Amino acid sequence: MSKKIKVLIIDDSALIRKLLQEILSQDPSIEVVGTAADPLIARDKIKQLSPDVLTLDIEMPKMDGITFLKNLMRLRPMPVIMISTLTEAGADVTLEALEIGAIDFISKPKVDVAEKIQDYANDIINKIKIASVARVKTYNTDNDIPEVSEKLSADAILSKGSGISKGSKKFLKTTDKIIAIGSSTGGTEAIKEVLIRMPANAPAIVISQHIPAAFSAPFAKRMDACCAMTVYEAKDGQQILPGHVYIAPGSHHLIVERSGARYICRLNDGPLVNRHKPSVDVMFRSVSQNIGPNAVGAILTGMGDDGARGMKEMHDVGSSTVVQDEKSSVVWGMPGASVKHGGVDHIVSLEHIAEKLLTLCKES
Repeated sequence: MSKKIKVLIIDDSALIRKLLQEILSQDPSIEVVGTAADPLIARDKIKQLSPDVLTLDIEMPKMDGITFLKNLMRLRPMPVIMISTLTEAGADVTLEALEIGAIDFISKPKVDVAEKIQDYANDIINKIKIASVARVKTYNTDNDIPEVSEKLSADAILSKGSGISKGSKKFLKTTDKIIAIGSSTGGTEAIKEVLIRMPANAPAIVISQHIPAAFSAPFAKRMDACCAMTVYEAKDGQQILPGHVYIAPGSHHLIVERSGARYICRLNDGPLVNRHKPSVDVMFRSVSQNIGPNAVGAILTGMGDDGARGMKEMHDVGSSTVVQDEKSSVVWGMPGASVKHGGVDHIVSLEHIAEKLLTLCKES
């Protein structure tokens, strides 16, 4: 029998501690070894119980979750899942936690907590399993990523079409390149590492990051503040221009369309694809159909396989493709799946991805 994942729940709410313990105890591979009402109690329980994963509330008495996380990652790095509210203020603090080193976050409903948190039980369990094998600092991982329920493909949003090939006359050669980036777990920080290395006049970039709707605008704002390019949460009908970055809203798929000689953003409120909205596969398919060899695609760290099929479609119409290497990824699910699908030209460490993308744009 495989070793159970030991979880310590840290939250000042007795109700949340009880609910999380009930949810996690549903899975036989997870054992809740303890709970703590504040970080000072948690500090002692970490020493006593040696948990594999922590869940950590952001707002707590005696020491806030961010301060505790900073101390933990400095002294004893380990996988942490933050418990966050789906508000703009909660988004800012959660994004800060991800910068510090948290693996992921669980959204805490603002009302009817006891009832609504049960709706996310499978997601919570899955995130704990992912965190237990994720790379924290120099923490080693395997890629035993659990599968969950059935999922739709990009066909649910865009039909694949036919007759599109690398040499197709459908695509006009242009000096305006577009970079398309997809990511999930660990992706907010990976995206930041790419964008801060991009010059102000870099080719336009479109991004699909798996993120809640309340978080995508604050995330775009944080990226805009730290990089030379101008960063937006994408709007429907917005023209795609060099020197600008367009991040998909957490509530819609981002589709790139051609309008005459211009490219524009289209937002689609269709069903989840690969269990996600936005879906990387959807964005990549639109890029393969409308931009072809004038695009460069990249997949950064993330769990699952969203984007792998879309990257293969981009590759097949002449787009250059890049994935983040396993060593620098928090979770090598999406990049690894892309390699398995055969659509990857280059495997690159995170610190060199921006340079590689710029080089490929010049070469194509």
